[in-house]
Amino acid sequence: MSMVPTLVNWVDLFTHVASLSLLAVGGAITTAPDMHRHLVAEQGWLSDAQFTSSIALSQAAPGPNVLFVALLGWNVGLNAGGGPTAGAMAWGLALLGALLSMTATLLPSSVLTYTATRWARRNRERRSVRAFKTGMAPIVIALLVATGWLLSAAHHQPATDWPLWLLTACVTLLVWRTKVHMLWLIGAGALLGALGWV
Repeated sequence: MSMVPTLVNWVDLFTHVASLSLLAVGGAITTAPDMHRHLVAEQGWLSDAQFTSSIALSQAAPGPNVLFVALLGWNVGLNAGGGPTAGAMAWGLALLGALLSMTATLLPSSVLTYTATRWARRNRERRSVRAFKTGMAPIVIALLVATGWLLSAAHHQPATDWPLWLLTACVTLLVWRTKVHMLWLIGAGALLGALGWV
């Protein structure tokens, strides 16, 4: 499994990942089937084992699940350089692959978000913008409640999940009624988890 390190191939990798970035409505992981089709089945730049191990490693690592895109790019670059034993050139191409794929993933959606929020802010008094925001509020609240529900029932044991439910209720009230910064709440939750209390 290798890629010829030409400009055309790097552009192909960038444009394919960038186009998928705009389709990642449920998170970057939803693009994995099409990435597999392109990187493994069509181009042959990765093996099945490299693809699945990239996803497994990124899901096991702390941090956002979008890291699998960087690992896929890393492996494409490493293969383009001749593999891990090929020396500095292979490691340089691996870094290039990771940077290119992450830029391709983050840039289009970031530009779209930035442009849309600037437009919405400039036009916040329009009836259509106000209607959109009003219509989205229940959806956002429902998604937050669903996430809280899933996280509170993480152990699937109602008798032992009560600390998670209590923490969820307390944080919900704090967010609703105070101006405590979210990072403090996340840090407190992490500390409680590290102490084994939740």
